[in-house]
This record gives sequence, C-alpha cells and structure tokens, in this order.
Amino acid sequence: MASKAYVLNDISPADSLTGRDLCSIADLTSAETAAILELAHAVKANPAAYRHALDAKQMVMFFEKASLRTRLTFETAINTLGGNAIFVDQTQSPLGERESLADMARNLERWSSVLVLRTYAHETITEMAQYASIPVINALSDLEHPCQALADCMTVQERFGNVKGLHFTYVGDGNNVCHSLMLTAAQLGMHFTVGTPKNYAPKADIVAQARAIGNETGSHITLVNDPVAAVAGADAVYTDVCTSMGFEHEATKRAPIFKPYQVNETLMAHASPSAVFMHCLPAHRNAEVTDAVLDGPQSVVFEQAENRMHAQKALMLMLLGGASLKKSPTHA
Repeated sequence: MASKAYVLNDISPADSLTGRDLCSIADLTSAETAAILELAHAVKANPAAYRHALDAKQMVMFFEKASLRTRLTFETAINTLGGNAIFVDQTQSPLGERESLADMARNLERWSSVLVLRTYAHETITEMAQYASIPVINALSDLEHPCQALADCMTVQERFGNVKGLHFTYVGDGNNVCHSLMLTAAQLGMHFTVGTPKNYAPKADIVAQARAIGNETGSHITLVNDPVAAVAGADAVYTDVCTSMGFEHEATKRAPIFKPYQVNETLMAHASPSAVFMHCLPAHRNAEVTDAVLDGPQSVVFEQAENRMHAQKALMLMLLGGASLKKSPTHA
C-alpha cells in the first residue's frame, strides 16, 4: 500500500470506539472499521511506537472452544502493548452454568480492562456485554467471527491497496466467518459473492444488514449456488471448513453436499489470474481445499494468521483508549 500518515488524534472514529464492545461487525460504522484497519497497518509497520500504549491493562479471556490462533494472537497482542493476559478455560463448563453472566460481569469489570469471549452461543457474548461496564470482544460465536474478518480485510488491503470495488468470493458453508466477512466487505465497498449449497446460505437477516450497508458504500451482495459462477473473475477466493465446531455430528452428511465446493486448482482457474486464496484456519486439507491451493503461490492464509495479531492490537487500542498517540506512524 502507498505510504500514508495516520494521526489518530485527528480521526473521530478512533475516539468513538473507546469503551465500546465488539460483538458484531455491525456494531461498527464503515468509518470505524476503516479506522481500525488503518491503525492495524500502522501498528504492524511500527510496533515499537505502541509498546507501552496499554501498560497495566488486564485482558481476561474465556474460551468455550479450543483455539490456537485466537488465543495466542490475543495474548501476544496485549503483552506487546504493555498489558497482561489471563486465560480461563471454559471448554468443560459453559459460561453462565456455574454463575450467572450478570454476576460474572459485575465481578470481572472490577478486576480487568477488557473481556475476550470465544463461545458457542452468540447470546452469551451479548449478555455479558449488556452487564459488563468494560469492553467485551467477540473472539468467535456461532453467529460471527469479527476479529477474523478484520484481519482478513487487512490482508486483502495489503495485497491490493484500495479494496473498494474488489470482487471478494466466499465458497462453502454460510457460517459465522461468512457473516462477518460479508458485513466487513460491505462496509469497505467490496462486492461480495457467496457460493453455497442450497439450505446452507448465510442467515437472511445478516444478508439484509450487509445489503443495507452496501446501499451506502456501493457494495453488491450476491448469493449463488454454483461455485464456478461464484468464483468467476474473483480477486479473492475464501473458504472455511464445511463442519464448524459443535456440528461434528453432521460431518458425514455434509461431506458429499460440499464436495463440489472444494477449492482446487480447477475452481481457482475461474478466478482472476491475480486472485488470492484465503482460509481462516484450521483447514481440513484436501476436504474444503486441496494442498495444491493451500500451499500454492496464491495462498495468503499465513498472512491472515499473522494479521490477526495486528488487527486485534488495533481493536484493543481503540476500545481501551490507547490509540490516541502523539506519534504519526506510516505504513508502506
């Protein structure tokens, strides 16, 4: 991307996020999403400038689901900003089972600065946000994965620069990742196409939200069932596992349904020659994507994984009021 100074003291969306929650991408305005991504590029380019921005801040993470990238990128992010991470494993005991979410929130807000939740039910996150006076971040729920989408769009910006009008395609299950990507793409003015089997489309209310945003940004949201039609001419081709955590019992049923949606070299050949391949990981190799594509020259999956850390740094800086620095970092 071209070098561009970014002075957060002069950008109103940065200040508007202080103390807020991120339960859904729809919680953000288009300007706020753009500001988070702009800061993410600045943090990545000049991490030393932010090394003490969140000194003494405490981040508490409650995870009902297993994690590699989400946990480690959040821990690394807060630690390198001067704060501290506390991890609570909830994989054996869902949040709200031992103690009400309201009571938990009223305790946690007295000890910590931000709560990061990785849950099954989206309502767990929204209810915690309702009662906690400190910011709550959705690190994955059955409805959305907003931090992943921010990192993904940061990665697309790194590759293409201005992404307005870019053709972004998602192929596979219309799941939580698809929902957050669709909303973020709409906010940034990208054209977003979803190719799914019948009965596996993204939720209608999320599609309606994205299309309403697109009416303001010029984004077009298209749903199709033909994977070739979805990928045709795409600048970015994205897929995810066909069976999300919590739906393992459906794996046998889903496998033949999703087989035509596998991203392989034949399907990628229908995309733009300069297209990138994307996946949030972990991938089921040679299931939803072949080794040849996942490890091929068009793949940016590990850039996405790295950018989780930078995007989450930017998000926490804004939510915790650490973004208003006097320095003016630039990114290339």
